[in-house]
Amino acid sequence: MIFMAEDKIKKQFYYPCCQILSNFVNNHQIVIHNMNRYAIFSDIDGTLVSFKTHRVPESAVQALTEAHKRGHRLYISTGRPKCFIINLKQIEHLIDGYMTTNGAYCYIGKQEVYCRSICPKDVQTLLHFSDQLGFPCVVVGEKNVAVYHNTPEVNDIFYGQLGVPGLDKAPSIDALKGQRILQLTPFISPEVEKQIMPHLPHCNAGRWTPRFLDITDANADKGKGLLKMAEHEKIAISHTLALGDGGNDIPIIKQAGIGIAMGNASEHTKEIADFVTHDVDDNGLAYALRHYGLI
Repeated sequence: MIFMAEDKIKKQFYYPCCQILSNFVNNHQIVIHNMNRYAIFSDIDGTLVSFKTHRVPESAVQALTEAHKRGHRLYISTGRPKCFIINLKQIEHLIDGYMTTNGAYCYIGKQEVYCRSICPKDVQTLLHFSDQLGFPCVVVGEKNVAVYHNTPEVNDIFYGQLGVPGLDKAPSIDALKGQRILQLTPFISPEVEKQIMPHLPHCNAGRWTPRFLDITDANADKGKGLLKMAEHEKIAISHTLALGDGGNDIPIIKQAGIGIAMGNASEHTKEIADFVTHDVDDNGLAYALRHYGLI
């Protein structure tokens, strides 16, 4: 009789309460996290990939493989557009999602998570400055990339420093007709940047090299991209870890639960980070994950 009473209580009270709680969690999209699992957001160039070899160091491959086995997730956080992500074949099977063009376009698989395009007026304003001052500008559309006022400097940097070939044969801006413009990359100095940016009121700029800067919509940067990805994936911000080396990584390093600067990072990036790890070519990513107990 005692066992029958317990069974009756479970059916009348315990199981219905469990179902109510489950429905509440699903309906309200409550964030639930395992205290031991993190979402790792990593920049590509100078963080995950070496500028010297254009490859992911073997120590980073091993570290991310181990992190994946332990249940951690990996998201790419890069200024590169989708079509320029050609140097991650060693770890493609470990990647859970992508934040591209400095957070302007985020996706998981074939699903678009977040997209912020630059308003057409600001695009035209920058191209007008390009006409006046004669600087080249990489224009990133949804599907492909064009170069406005192309010069050998563009290919020299993108191929020589980043391992991205073919910009010497990039199409004209006419090829982007009808596409949302996600990012503009003008080859201008910091001094010229100060003159131009006030004329682009709806835009945000991030720089990781003195040779050029990346311009996106004001509501697009890596920090905002992290928030959108975390919301979509139901990840607690306290359980996000971001690694980067450039000025365009500062928003995500500030926003993440743990912000890490590479040893080869800019001084300003190091100053705002929670932790500074080793250089990318000195097992920096692996060292950082070990330091925080993820592997």
